[in-house]
Amino acid sequence: MRWENLSDGPRGSAGDAALFGADAVTTRTFDTPEFRGITFHEVRAKSIVNRVPGASRMPFEWTVNPYRGCTHACVYCFARKTHSYLDLDTGLDFDSQIVVKINAPELLRHHLASARWGGEHIAMGTNVDCYQRAEGRYALMPGIIAALRDRANPFSILTKGTLILRDLDLLRQAAAVTDVGISMSVGFLDEQLWRTVEPGTPAPGRRLEVVRTLSGHGIECGVLMAPVIPFLGDHPDQLRATVRAIAAAGATSVTPLTLHLRPGAREWFMAWLTHHHPHLVRRYERLYADGAYAPKWYQRRITRQVHDLAREFGIGPSRAGAARRIPEPRGTAPAPGATQLTLL
Repeated sequence: MRWENLSDGPRGSAGDAALFGADAVTTRTFDTPEFRGITFHEVRAKSIVNRVPGASRMPFEWTVNPYRGCTHACVYCFARKTHSYLDLDTGLDFDSQIVVKINAPELLRHHLASARWGGEHIAMGTNVDCYQRAEGRYALMPGIIAALRDRANPFSILTKGTLILRDLDLLRQAAAVTDVGISMSVGFLDEQLWRTVEPGTPAPGRRLEVVRTLSGHGIECGVLMAPVIPFLGDHPDQLRATVRAIAAAGATSVTPLTLHLRPGAREWFMAWLTHHHPHLVRRYERLYADGAYAPKWYQRRITRQVHDLAREFGIGPSRAGAARRIPEPRGTAPAPGATQLTLL
């Protein structure tokens, strides 16, 4: 990857700095094919450890997000709405206007050293992917993982990015001193669906190779089977093939999550659906008529099918607080009437 051909934009105005919650903003573009059309806004953030709204209902309370916006460009991403807080749109701007908190590692190290910090679990990748392609240029995660390792602070990472393997040695060092949870997001195997709905991500098969590699190096890795996309990725044969592949990769758990369409993501996803699968628009309007989430009967059906398949293929049940995995819902594998995990 070549980074010598880059251009520096003008340093942002005071208004831009206030908008991005930083002291200053530097705008950059990189003249390489993989980043053509993408603008990076480098900021020195004022804080990096964030408390999750409604944390009492969540399996984690604290998060670290070194980026805002995501070049993975998943059309369904629930984090799209957050770009509207920056006066950017939730569609193309979310995919191409990326905020980079270049001081994230030093901010985190300072936060962990504070006498007020109690060493609570920190979740990463719950908003946008910390191993999106920008991480290959900015390399913020090694410093973040090292800071957590040095304080033996438990943490988890959820990602679609194969770049996580770059940090394998750091993850092994951290796992030797604290609880480290790694989870790969793989909702389906269909390559045609992947190319249109998750165009900036590594292929599902490559993600499962990451699971296999991590497992082979003694780092347990679960799979968040998300999203299960109604009418496109939820046929019993598709679910079976996906769970079988997850099991073959050595995943320690599989947690299904059906598609949810919050404001910001809903509009973008429905535009995508109208273009690629217009015959499904009315069915989606009916299925999601009551809000962002599919009906509970649908969620329960998917959960039951996936967990039945997980047992068939020998994947152990999810356990609350299990070491070296992303936190999951309290209790064991959901009963047939249970609803699903939501991240944020």
